[in-house]
Amino acid sequence: MAITRVPGADRLPISQRIDQRLGNPRRRRMAPTDWAIKGELFMNCSCTVFCPCVVSLGAHPPTEGHCHAWMAIAIDSGHYEGESLDGLNVGLMVEIPGRMAEGGWKVAAYVDERASGRAYQGLLQIFSGAAGGTTGLFTMLVSDIVGAEREKVEILREGRRRGLYIGRKIQGEIEMLDGADPENPVMIRNSSYWMGPDIIAARGVKSKVRDYGRIWDFGGKSAEICPIDWKGPKP
Repeated sequence: MAITRVPGADRLPISQRIDQRLGNPRRRRMAPTDWAIKGELFMNCSCTVFCPCVVSLGAHPPTEGHCHAWMAIAIDSGHYEGESLDGLNVGLMVEIPGRMAEGGWKVAAYVDERASGRAYQGLLQIFSGAAGGTTGLFTMLVSDIVGAEREKVEILREGRRRGLYIGRKIQGEIEMLDGADPENPVMIRNSSYWMGPDIIAARGVKSKVRDYGRIWDFGGKSAEICPIDWKGPKP
C-alpha cells in the first residue's frame, strides 16, 4: 500500500487516507501477507456494562444504539514480512453506527512513533484488514479510515488496571470487574469473539477521547481486556 506523506509529518492528508477512493468498503482488497501478533488488546466503549457484542458476536445492537470506542493493542511479540513488531503499541479510535457485524465502522489509527517505516506500513496493512488473516474482516466492516498517524502511544498494564495515553487525544483508563473470587476478575471464556476466546470484563475509570471532531467520555462505561494471538492467512 503506497502512501504519500505530508513533508515533515506523519498525519495523512485527506487525499491520501488509506481508503479515500473506495466509497464501498466491500471493494477494498486483501493482499494476504505473512504476519503475526501476540499480546493484549483492551478497550473502552460507550455501552453500559457489559457490552452485548461479545456474546452476540456483534449481532445485538450496542446498548446506546451506536458504539464509540478506543482500543489499545500492546504487541509483546510479532512480525510483518520479517520486520519485527516486538514491543510496539497501537491505538485505535472507532465509531460504529449500529450493530458491530453490520459494518460502517469509521476508524483512526495511532501507530507507535518507535516503529520503523516498514513496521508502520505493516501495522496499517494489518489494521486496515488488507494483510488478511485475523483482521481481514476489517475490509468488510470498516467503511472509512479517517486518519493514520505516528504518535507517542503509551500503554499501562499494571495489575487490574489498564491505560492508553496518546497525548491529549486519548486518555483512557479501565479496571477489571471484581468477581466472587477476589483473586480473579469477571471473565467470559470460550467465546467465538473475533478478538479472542477469553474476555475479561472491565469498566472505564476515566476515559476521554478528543480528536477528529469527536469528544467522548467513557467513564463508568463497558470495557474489555483480551489476550490476542493473531496471524496472517495460512499459506
